This record gives sequence, C-alpha cells and structure tokens, in this order.
Amino acid sequence: MENEQVLSSLLGEVKGAIIHGYADVKVKNIILDSRKVLPGSLFVALRGTQVDGHQFIHTAAELGATAILCEELPENVREDVTYVEVEDSAAAMGLIAAAFYGHPSKKVKLVGVTGTNGKTSVATFLFQLFRALGYRCGLLSTVQNQIEDEVIPSTHTTPDAVALNALLVQMAARKCSHVFMEVSSHSVAQHRITGLHFAGGIFTNITHDHLDFHKTFDNYIKAKKGFFDALPKSAFALINIDDRRGNVMVQNTKARIETYSLQTLATFKGKIISDTLAGMHMEINSQEVWFRVIGRFNAYNLLAVYGAAVLLGEKEEAVLTELSNLKSPPGRFEQFHSADHIVGIVDYAHTPDALENVLETITHLRQGNEQVITVVGCGGNRDAEKRPKMAEIACRYSNRVILTSDNPRFEDPMDILDQMRKGVPPLDYKKTTVIEDRHEAILKAGLEAAPGDIILIAGKGHENYQDVKGVKHHFDDKEVLMEVFAKRAGN
Repeated sequence: MENEQVLSSLLGEVKGAIIHGYADVKVKNIILDSRKVLPGSLFVALRGTQVDGHQFIHTAAELGATAILCEELPENVREDVTYVEVEDSAAAMGLIAAAFYGHPSKKVKLVGVTGTNGKTSVATFLFQLFRALGYRCGLLSTVQNQIEDEVIPSTHTTPDAVALNALLVQMAARKCSHVFMEVSSHSVAQHRITGLHFAGGIFTNITHDHLDFHKTFDNYIKAKKGFFDALPKSAFALINIDDRRGNVMVQNTKARIETYSLQTLATFKGKIISDTLAGMHMEINSQEVWFRVIGRFNAYNLLAVYGAAVLLGEKEEAVLTELSNLKSPPGRFEQFHSADHIVGIVDYAHTPDALENVLETITHLRQGNEQVITVVGCGGNRDAEKRPKMAEIACRYSNRVILTSDNPRFEDPMDILDQMRKGVPPLDYKKTTVIEDRHEAILKAGLEAAPGDIILIAGKGHENYQDVKGVKHHFDDKEVLMEVFAKRAGN
C-alpha cells in the first residue's frame, strides 16, 4: 500500500520526543528489521529480549533510512538522517504506526479479549457470531488472522504494532464493521497495542502462565490490567467476576464496567442445566438455550460472547439463536470418534488451569467405566514451573497418563519430561509412561484404548508443527489420531 507521511505529523501523540535533524522529512514505511530498510524508511530501534535494535542504527542509515526512532543516540550521528529520541521506542512506535496508517482502529469496532485461557475461543466465537448476524468481520487470534473468509496465518498471538495497524487498514478497506482480537500479556507489556482504539475489552480469567517472560505473577497481572487501564471512557470492560482478580483488572479503567458469572449476581448470569458429549443446556439471563459446545469453561466463554454482543447493541434473542449453532474453534475441545466408539479429544490446554478445566469436563461427561487416557507434554524455553503441575493434574484425573514431547524448542525433550515426572505422585508411577516421541505416544494411547474410552491429547491443539531447535517440522495431533483410528478399523 503506497503511503507517505511527514515525520512531524506522526509524532503528535508521542510525548517528550526530541528531534535531532529535520522534522519535515517524508516517511514511506516503518521498519523494525534493519535488513528490510529502504530509502525513505523510518527505522525503529527496539530493545528486544534477544537483540537490541540500537546495534543496527548505522546499518539502517547506510541503507537509506530517512529517520531513526531510538532511546539513545548513536555516537556518530549523520547529517542526512533525522533521529527521534524517545523514552520508550516500543510505546512511541505504537502511536506512530497508528498515525501512519490513519488510525484504522477508529474505523471499526475493535474488541479485545485478554486472560490466560479462553481468549481464542471467545474471539473466534464473536467473529463467527457477528458474521452470522450479517456483519463483515475481522479476526486476530492465535490460530489465525482472518478477514471475512480470507485466512492470514499468524505467528504471534498479537502482531507487532506496524503489522497490526496494516492488518486493520485491510479490514477497514474490506468494509469490516467489527474486529475481534486476542490481547496477550506480551502484547500489552511490549506496547504492540499502544495507539489502538478499543470499543470494548473482555477479561476471561488469570492463572499461572508466561512467567518465563514476566518473571513474577504480579508482573503478569499488571500486564493484563494494563489493557483495561488504557481503555477509553466510551468502551466497555466486561469481566468474569467468578475469577477473584476480575475486579482487580478494572480498578483503574475509565471504561464502563460490566460483569458475567456462573456463581453470583452479574450483568450476564448463566447456569448450566445439563452437560453431555452431545451438547450443553444452559440458562442465560433467565432464557434457556442448548449449545453445541460443552464444558464449564465453554459456559464462561459463551457468557462472555453473549455479554459482549449485547453491549455492542445486538438483540438478546438473535444473539442466543446464533450462539446455539456455533462450534468450537479448531483444537479447542475438538472431538473425534472411532468406528469402535473411542472418543478422541484434541485440546490446546497448555497451562495447569486449562488442563484441569478440560479433564474436569471429561470427568463430568463420563457415564460409566470409560477409561481416560491423557497424552500431554510441556513446551521448551517457556515457564518451567508449570511442568510438574501439569503432570500431577493429568495423573489426578486420568486412568493412564503418557508424558511426551510438545514443542521442545531449544531444550532437550528428556530434560522437560524429567521435570514433568517430578510432579507424578508415587502412587501414580505405575499408570504413567514417558514416551519422548509424540507420534509414538499418541499411537500407544490409541491402540491400547478399549471401546468407549476417552483419549485426551493436550497441549498443541490447532498447531500443525513441532518446534525443534528453531525448525518447525510438520506435526498434527489430529492427523495422528485419525491414523490410529484407521489402524484400529483395519484400514
């Protein structure tokens, strides 16, 4: 997209910026990777977790950058380059990117969803619901970014501020009226959403996760809360008040606070009447509805979606009618059935709380002597504290447990599995097996199951790869499960 802006016009909302050079230079694009700089680029020097962009300021200038955004001037400044010195490059970049692209988030109704678990489901359900209600919509999620029917693969829960605004421009150009977006704690802490205008924010829950990045649970909570702190007065803040930190999230928000709950009085109150593998019967604000999705965790998701839709001005009856037809997003409690009546469930559960939610749901759905076989692993180079907890939870709810590799990344898979094994209670040693190869682990679970048994394959969900030493190898839990079912059927 051809776009050219005067530098000074992009700095209107950036406080405390010091300009060294000419403020009226033209900016053709905003670049974070010095290797991609072209004549006319504004290069942003970001301090990342792995690399400091300030090391590449000279390279960017050599390649023709018109301007450099940085927190610290280089030793040798060039007269043909304008340097913009700011306190925080990432925060300034968010504001500059929004201005460069003409504030596209103000041209749509942008709703953000944050929390440890449920973000993808709530954002995807909202996208599906509003399309069913006749609107043109955009989706920004872990699974994929989507403009109407066009799927744009995603690499992070939330893209960087430049990519995000560029996507929102496309969505606005395609006449999308609503955009639903997962907002990760990383994206708040790293200012990827700075400069965006939200019509509403939703809080699902908060549990132990991402301490590899945030270091402390308090920092993690502050990052989530930062999203609500920044919401404008015109927005709504919809919170799950059954989570004890729900009210903490909105302590300092200017937005209108609304609530949802299964346990207490709330703006949007739900009650589960019955829950089976076939579907869930619920009461929402005194109206009874049958849903295709199942599980207590999905009851919360549905309440969040219903509440947000009503707060966006939709009629309650129309919302409930369309919600009753929705299916789970890929890899979220996704069910598969073998010819001999084994139930396979593929779920993205990769936190202790998410795994417990899924296994609790399976426990409630059991009707007889079905055995529950859980295949689970933990990702490498991520929060290691949750590894023994994940194994303990799997053992507590399952008849048999197979600990296996997930995305080991740059760690030794057996080191991860050894840490998981520390969480296995001594009484559960006999029912727990360690198989490093994930394909072999799923195969074992599938071939040893008896008719009627339930196999949970947790941790990867929608992902179709395994990340090993920086290389993504094709791997899909669902494909392996189908392979097992075919073997059982003798095909």
